[in-house]
Amino acid sequence: MTTATPELLTVSDVMTRLKVGRSKVYDLIRTHRLASIKIDGARRIPADAVHDFIQHQLEEAA
Repeated sequence: MTTATPELLTVSDVMTRLKVGRSKVYDLIRTHRLASIKIDGARRIPADAVHDFIQHQLEEAA
C-alpha cells in the first residue's frame, strides 16, 4: 500500500497562487485559516490547504 505525499508549497508559492503579499499569507497562517507546518524553520503549506482555503472562500461568497 502506498500513500501519496502531499505537495508542500513555500510562502512564495502561496503568494503567487493567491495573488497576495507575504504578510497576508502569514496572517492567514497565524489566524489558522491556512494550515502550515515548519520543517527546520522553513514554513511549508500543503497544496490541499490552499485548495481548501479557496473553496471555503468561494462558499462564503455564495
